[in-house]
Amino acid sequence: MNRYLRSLLLIVGFDVGLINLAFWVGYYARYRLELFLPVDDAFAAPYVAYLPFQFWHTILLIAFLYLDGVYQRRRGGSWFEELYRVINATTKTFVILIAVTFLLQPLVYSRLLLLEIAILTIVFLSGLRLVRRALRARARRQGLGMDRVLIIGAGEMGRAVMRNLVASPGLGYHVVGFVDDDPAKGDLGRFRALGNLDQLENVLKNERVDEVIIALPWMYQRKIISLVRVCDSCGARARVVPDLFQLSLNRVDFDDLGGIPLIGLKEAKIPRLGRLVKRGLDMVLAIIIMSVIFIPMLILAALIRLESPGAVIFRQQRVGERGQVFWIYKFRSMREGADEEKEHLKDLNEADGPLFKIRDDPRLTRIGRWIRRTSIDELPNLINVFFGEMSLVGPRPGLPEEVAQYQPWHRQRLEVAPGITGLWQVSGRSNLAFDEMCLLDIYYIENWSLSLDLMILLRTIPHVLLGEGAY
Repeated sequence: MNRYLRSLLLIVGFDVGLINLAFWVGYYARYRLELFLPVDDAFAAPYVAYLPFQFWHTILLIAFLYLDGVYQRRRGGSWFEELYRVINATTKTFVILIAVTFLLQPLVYSRLLLLEIAILTIVFLSGLRLVRRALRARARRQGLGMDRVLIIGAGEMGRAVMRNLVASPGLGYHVVGFVDDDPAKGDLGRFRALGNLDQLENVLKNERVDEVIIALPWMYQRKIISLVRVCDSCGARARVVPDLFQLSLNRVDFDDLGGIPLIGLKEAKIPRLGRLVKRGLDMVLAIIIMSVIFIPMLILAALIRLESPGAVIFRQQRVGERGQVFWIYKFRSMREGADEEKEHLKDLNEADGPLFKIRDDPRLTRIGRWIRRTSIDELPNLINVFFGEMSLVGPRPGLPEEVAQYQPWHRQRLEVAPGITGLWQVSGRSNLAFDEMCLLDIYYIENWSLSLDLMILLRTIPHVLLGEGAY
């Protein structure tokens, strides 16, 4: 018996138990506690009289849960989607049982009891799914219950798959790497290059792959079919990313021409109205935050100035939206002249790609080490936000010498204004490889929404307080 079937039988078993528990609790609330309406002794009925109702309630509800897709194997999706399906299945069962009691007029029945049971069933089943999600998320954070997945193709579609997986760790995938026929495509952050397409069978066996995601252009149609067969023979589930959609369905534009359906791709940019909303949010929050922290910022500025000579505010050129260069403002965290020492510290660089990072940078002052760890040094970035050079949420702004080393696909992160925080920060900050940071930035641009910005801002708070991945 495979893992999915065992999991399915377990969740169905729990559902059956909770459905019957809901029936018993509903009966107890109706006839013992007499909630909502008192019970006339002449109409009181023993629990055994309701056993036929309980039996059919269980059978019908499990059947409707199955038909509504509650037991389908799916990745992602919110708890609210599961709640909707549970409510839908429970409502159908309730309506059928009410209709039966109306037609057959059995000697023992209570419509209020059936309503209470329906409400309790929804509460119990949806609560079970909430607990299950919490336990599964905790297990996945510990590396348990993860499916080992291999990506075939490291082109635009392959990178689209990678950035969605990096941005959605809750999906429960551990990417073992990718295969591609282009030898020039090396490792992309945590995603290892494991060889070419002809080596697929050996890779599947050596890496113990559970699932394969094929992200190849449409002209590889025949090759894709043969790759799926190889996956099947090795016991790995194969799924194919349609070339047209490139994974992000929200980028697909539907239209018709006199009844002829037309499908096009929207640009991977934040729409104009979205930019206006985002800019308005930036202005309002920047003014509020600067008003609240103005006095603490003055105190911090005095401490920085007292500890070491030099300017309190550090200015540095960064590359912003569409490659525009601007001056970024930060609290100085290093001793004066630290930039001139950078050349002598190249051997200590711990970052990959064009980035330069040292965990225990000897140029940091004592206060500078603390404000770096808590990201307080970035508070003057609010000045850049106020003048429209940055946003509260967006890609990390790169140095001109870093941007000069970008690969063509890296430059997609320059499509929007850089941010003080971003999806990269709440997903690992300095612990991320540069390619992974770029994948997250591009995912953010393609999937931007106001709710995503608010979610990132809220998730930034604990990351900053705990100093996770910052140095």
